[in-house]
Order: sequence, then C-alpha cells, then structure tokens
Amino acid sequence: MDNNKEFVGATGDFMAEKEVSRKEPFWVFGYGSLCWNPGFEYKQAVTGYVKGFSRRFWQGNATHRGTETKPGRVATLIEDDEGITWGKAFLVAAEDKAALPYLSTRECQLGGYRTYTVNFHPRPSFFQTSSYNTSISTTEKKDALLYIAVPGNRHWLGSAPLPEIAKQILECRGASGPNVEYLLRLADFMREEVPEALDEHLFSLERLVRKFAADMKVCLRSLMGEPAEETPREDKQEAKAVVPNFQFASRVPEKKLRCVNM
Repeated sequence: MDNNKEFVGATGDFMAEKEVSRKEPFWVFGYGSLCWNPGFEYKQAVTGYVKGFSRRFWQGNATHRGTETKPGRVATLIEDDEGITWGKAFLVAAEDKAALPYLSTRECQLGGYRTYTVNFHPRPSFFQTSSYNTSISTTEKKDALLYIAVPGNRHWLGSAPLPEIAKQILECRGASGPNVEYLLRLADFMREEVPEALDEHLFSLERLVRKFAADMKVCLRSLMGEPAEETPREDKQEAKAVVPNFQFASRVPEKKLRCVNM
C-alpha cells in the first residue's frame, strides 16, 4: 500500500493475542457487524472513516452468516486511492485482556481476516471527552486496529455481478442468523449515523435484496427476527377505506377520521 492511504502497518492473523498487554488504550475500527454488534466492552464509540479503502461484500462466511456448503457474503475492504469507508471505532481500555483475543477468534480464526493498523478519522460532530479525561481534537487522526479479508484466505469469494451477490445474501444463513440481516443492519447504520455518506455498493445490494424479497414474497422483517406487521382488524376496514389516498393521508389523526365519517 502506498503512503497516501495512511497505512501504518500489517501483521499476521494472531497479532491480537500477542498484544493483550498493551499499556495504553487503543481503538478498533469496525465497518461491518462490529458497527452494531461489537461483542466486547469498550469505553467510547465514535463514528468516523478510514481513507484509501472501499467496502465490498467479497468475503465468504461459513460460520456466522453461512455454512461450509452454502457460505454467505460479508464485508471486507479493498484498496481504493479515492475511497472512504465509514464505520465506528471503539476505544478499548489498556487493562482489558478480553477484547483482542475475542476479536482474533471472531475475525481472524473464524472469519479469515488479517489485522492491520490504519489511521482513523473521527467525525467531528461525534467527539466527546473520553473516560481517560483526554479530549479528542476535531481534526486529530487516531491509530486503530482494522480487520481486512484479503484474496487468498480460504473464505474469499471475490467479485461477482451485484444481482448474484444479492441473491446469495438473501438465501444464506448461519449460526448468527440470516445473511440478509447483516446487510440490512449495516445499511441502517449508515443511514442513521452518516446519512450524507455514499456507499453505492452497499445500497445497491440493499435495493436488489429488497426487490428480490418482494418478488419472492419473502418477509424480511421475519428473517431478521422482528415481528411481522399486524394485519388490520376487520372492524377497522371501513375507517381505513374512507381515508383519501394522498401522500400525507397516514398523518391524519384518528379523531379526524371520525369527523370525516359524519
């Protein structure tokens, strides 16, 4: 990697286990499931980005979101001179002896990722004073551990037409749940945390998955373990029928519906 990607260093798969004796707090940057399910204790979480990378669903997963015979697809990063990838960084206490071994197992041993150190750029609006009584500058870059799957690992699937990737995501599931949950929760994270950010690969896959699910009459809410929308009760059908089919009709309070019926 060249210097304009602010690459600091790279190590082997088990670097995390060798660094459990860190003397200073450290950051871990997540751009996939870590964004909503870190799985380890942390002192602070900050939304931000890393430069020189773009997110792609090119890594296979045979444990959490798929199986050995039917692997799912999860995110990794590819080198991209103009790329910016948004995610969330977590500040881990120096005395924490559990986070790195946990991540080494989750990301490296099971996921096929390798550990790197990169520059993380926190989003200015998310800065807070940390638990260590140190303020983070709105322009300060922070070194952060980053897990990236590279070609050559046994789970690597690589590029494919977006419709094929979307169908694979819709069809696969693993011990942590359906592959589609991974995609949709990541898309939701981006919309909620960084609504102005562009990630055409991620959102194109989300659009395709929703289209295919609708065509197949698959309930995505059920796949994600959420309660399905309630079927309207029969005694409410008449009231519903008199609501004009205008754009903002759903905002009409129930009291006004009764007045319309008079």
